[in-house]
Amino acid sequence: MSNITVGLDIAKNVFHAVAMDSRGNIKARKLIRRSQVSKYFANHEAAMVVIEACGSSNYWARVIQKLGHEVKLIPPQHVVAYRRKGKNDYNDAEAIAEASQRPNMTFVPIKTIAQQELQSLLRVRERKVSDRSRIANQIQGLAAEFGVALNKGKAAISKQLPVALEDIDNELTSSMRGLLCELREEYLQIDGAVKRLDKEISSITATNEVCKRALSVPGIGPINAATIYASIGNGQNFKNGRHFAAWCGLVPKQNSTGGKNNLGGITKRGNSQIRQLLVHGARSALTWAVKRKEPDNMLNWALMLKNQKHHNKVTVALANKMARVVWAVIANEQPYQACR
Repeated sequence: MSNITVGLDIAKNVFHAVAMDSRGNIKARKLIRRSQVSKYFANHEAAMVVIEACGSSNYWARVIQKLGHEVKLIPPQHVVAYRRKGKNDYNDAEAIAEASQRPNMTFVPIKTIAQQELQSLLRVRERKVSDRSRIANQIQGLAAEFGVALNKGKAAISKQLPVALEDIDNELTSSMRGLLCELREEYLQIDGAVKRLDKEISSITATNEVCKRALSVPGIGPINAATIYASIGNGQNFKNGRHFAAWCGLVPKQNSTGGKNNLGGITKRGNSQIRQLLVHGARSALTWAVKRKEPDNMLNWALMLKNQKHHNKVTVALANKMARVVWAVIANEQPYQACR
């Protein structure tokens, strides 16, 4: 492969490419129509093609990889510092190429079709869960305006609300009864869709080898495992578990100077969805460990820490350790071994 790096600024219909050598000298600039991308890179000498990680970047990465090029996805926030002069498509492509040549630059894993399919299911599920919660809150709020107090949770919508709708002694008008009945039907419809998505995601994780290894770790369920696989694949883009934990934003942020280390709360950088799921999983695992008499060493460590620190701090610390362990079982292709 040559020492040429091609920075490719993708868009919907018009792409811009800038070819740069290892010394930063620009060799070529090219405007490429969407229909010409495959032909252009098929005729281009083998090179390093770098694309910003954004919409459709995984698709184009796979297309260009098949044409014999090495492709990398770079986080957009890492490119901004290398863009000189005004912002335009050629300057963006040049900044992409230049930023990618830095020796300490980090890149985003290219997702396979299976990963993107699973990620799509997870995103649709997340939206439907959010819609379900909004409808439940609206039902409770509207009913409360007419003196009908409903409990929180699914049982209140499916069981308690019908009783309130049939009660002729409350202040609900016929119009409000019809409106609340319509909202309840919408809630149950979305709830059914969420259950179908959960079933489909669970069936995928049950057959996927990466997901099965992740599921062996305490606190990791089907949604957690599916999200991790959809985001990092086999985990080979991280050097070790600490790098993955840092990518999840579960490490302390530093404000160090003069050789003195000042550590604060977690950075909350990287993938917020995985971080949230790991924290929820850690909270569940910690609760389970308290009830179980003989947990493994990882949970024993968390229980010992629980006697010294606040529950929330222990939960985040356990989430950090879970992130490292999950990466290890995925990258080393070995299931989790519970040590007692």
